[in-house]
Amino acid sequence: MDVRGTVAEGFEPVRDAFVRNFEQRGDRGAAVAVYRHGHKAVDLWAGTRDVDGPAPWAVDTAQIVRSATKGVAAAVVLLLHQRGQIDLDAPVGTYWPEFKAAGKERVLVRQLLSHRAGLPVLDHPLTPAEAADGVSGPAALAAQSPVWEPGTDHGYHVQTYGWLTAELVRRVTGRGIGRWVAEEIARPLGLDFWIGLPEEEAGRVGRIGPVDEPPAAEGGGLRLRPKRSVAEAYRDPGSLTRRAFGAVTPLPDENDPAYRAAELPASGGISTARALARFYAATIGEVDGGPRLFAPATLALARTEESAGPDRVLVVPTRFSLGFMLHGPAAPLLGPGSFGHPGRGGSLGFADPESGIAFGYVTNGLRKGVTADPRAQALIRAVRSAL
Repeated sequence: MDVRGTVAEGFEPVRDAFVRNFEQRGDRGAAVAVYRHGHKAVDLWAGTRDVDGPAPWAVDTAQIVRSATKGVAAAVVLLLHQRGQIDLDAPVGTYWPEFKAAGKERVLVRQLLSHRAGLPVLDHPLTPAEAADGVSGPAALAAQSPVWEPGTDHGYHVQTYGWLTAELVRRVTGRGIGRWVAEEIARPLGLDFWIGLPEEEAGRVGRIGPVDEPPAAEGGGLRLRPKRSVAEAYRDPGSLTRRAFGAVTPLPDENDPAYRAAELPASGGISTARALARFYAATIGEVDGGPRLFAPATLALARTEESAGPDRVLVVPTRFSLGFMLHGPAAPLLGPGSFGHPGRGGSLGFADPESGIAFGYVTNGLRKGVTADPRAQALIRAVRSAL
């Protein structure tokens, strides 16, 4: 395997695990990056740019990272709170008056971020074109009734999280969330990360697609052979699980240039592994002397548990802070204080303040797992062994 990039002394186990991902776990094209205390320790890439093509993965290859985008979307709202523009304990309707309809007048921004708003599904799913137009999703959610009393329980807002956060940001700032990320996060930090891919960057982005599953023993989280209750939830067309994952029907073509150009902060972000790791490094400290994103109080919000226990959508116990997944059995990260977000199929970004580690993994080969891909888990174990 022709692995390119650099590894700092002591982090060689990460390179070894990365190679084994290709040899034993079926990776086609992937990259991993690790920062420690704001300095790059690992920056590796290998394989092909496209899951179904021969062109090699390059130093600047990016991929769609699905729900790993949610961590960046959450950071936008927390940064607006840090700047005094959003009150986390204010009703969402304070900023978005139309949202007050259908029993949602008391839904708080805090509940929206922590998957407690009761809005993981749409009574009338959107087409891919509607999902991408920036208007239909927020309008549908403004009219939607919660499926549980907001604030009383939690369930993963698979797709709706994106329209909720995007519209909140637009109402508060007058800017689309993709533009806000570009101007306030990506540009200052030098990140190759987009919510809404510019046409001039399209040639750098590889094609994603499914790859064969590894043996069940290597899995984690929601796997190929999940518990019976999880499997039944995915089979039942009327379950919250199926309805949440089916909020866009039929499933969009994630390789479609029009879909990639849309601002979809629940699932449509496009990134390099380096950018994911660098973003999370900036949430916990300065990066190569550059700006720090989160003040200490904001960092505390990012890692303080807001939701925990059985997830009404994922049907396993999950833990969330204000927009970030927290370390736990369904989504193992580096340690108890870690926060971040996986993308269904493989990608992952997170930070661990105690060790100073920030991590990014991006792949074009998608597996069926939602929260704990065996390739990312192998790399996390290697990082842990290097500390």
